[in-house]
Amino acid sequence: MVRDRLRAEVTAAAARVADLLSTLPAPADRNPDQRARAAAAHGRARAARRRLLSAQSDRLCREAVGERPQRLSLTELSYHLADIVPGLTPNRAQMEVERARRQSAKEGLEIDQGIAYSALLGSGAGGDLVRSQRLPTDEARSRLPEFQRTGVVEMPVVSVRRTDGVAEITVANQRYLNAEDEPLGQQLEVAVDLALLDPDVRVGVVRGAVMEHPRYAGRRVFSSGINLTLLCAGQIPFLGFVMQREIGYLSKIQRGLWDPRQEADPASRGGKPWIAVVDGFAIGGGMQLMLTFDYVISLDTAYFTLPAAREGIVPGAANLRLGRILGPRLARQVLLGGRRIAAREPVAALLCDAVVAEDAVDDALGQAVQAMDNAAVVANRHMLTAFEETEDQFRSYLAEFAEVQVQRLYSQDVLHRLEQQWMRRQP
Repeated sequence: MVRDRLRAEVTAAAARVADLLSTLPAPADRNPDQRARAAAAHGRARAARRRLLSAQSDRLCREAVGERPQRLSLTELSYHLADIVPGLTPNRAQMEVERARRQSAKEGLEIDQGIAYSALLGSGAGGDLVRSQRLPTDEARSRLPEFQRTGVVEMPVVSVRRTDGVAEITVANQRYLNAEDEPLGQQLEVAVDLALLDPDVRVGVVRGAVMEHPRYAGRRVFSSGINLTLLCAGQIPFLGFVMQREIGYLSKIQRGLWDPRQEADPASRGGKPWIAVVDGFAIGGGMQLMLTFDYVISLDTAYFTLPAAREGIVPGAANLRLGRILGPRLARQVLLGGRRIAAREPVAALLCDAVVAEDAVDDALGQAVQAMDNAAVVANRHMLTAFEETEDQFRSYLAEFAEVQVQRLYSQDVLHRLEQQWMRRQP
């Protein structure tokens, strides 16, 4: 059968790559000829993968996602794909070796994950994949009884506290000024899940904690964006962080949890209203996060920026959303030119619902909660989200983003920039 032949070609091509790599030094130690041989072998294997994915992406997506009541993360689904078709995506053992290398010294196996997910998300079954990632995490399910009983869950860098129907999520990545990394993303997703699962929570709030860093001691910070230090060290996984945050907790804030019953029960749709309180700054991923909230309160001293173009990467789903919010010209100034917007600028009104002094934040938050705590708000936010940015538009964007972003993460200009940063940090 053609199906079996295409799968066998992928497995055979991947085996030839593995055989070649076993005779070569580690990626960082290869000479130009060795690098060229490895690149050619990877290219042939990727061509085989693309042929298979072009013919069978819909079938492969259904095989991988299945009909599980529990969610598998994108990383675990990738390992499942490697079991279904050996060589289609790197297996767990290969990724453990890769994870130990700094970004510029990796083999680049995440590129194969990006190629696969681009095809799966773009397939007819891609909607099932997207919705599966809005199922609650197993950790949130296990912590829910504790949260319902005590109203508090504390994790290493994220906490969630329920008070009078409001779940306030506090981000406290003290070491890195609330920069984002995989553990922070995982903990944020658990906190968002808990807020959405608990029927006693009607409104969610996200705010940065008071910092201990000498430069910001005693002040709150919203988000510093992606942790470039850990990206340089190779500790920001493409699937586990870059893709998972978009399709996981950001999507849950925007659309709510996926409930298989909702096809028959409209009352289960719509999620819950979310409020962001932006102290200090929202850089990169922090500004991306702002775009998913129903109500944004900013201190009048805060600013917002998307430096992804300067860093060489794509700023998540901001390219999908920012033009709708700011308009096409201003969106290009922010996305392509790195324009920084201060909360005091008139244009900040397009990003924020309230810009207030520090001593007025509590009153502004109370008023926002009162406005959002309304059943009609839930229904209307569902209608806004469903047709302002349809699930198919989001899925199509993610399909393109998956391959474009992973290619940027391994492009020579980004790797050179990261390698220079790595060298500057060495004693």
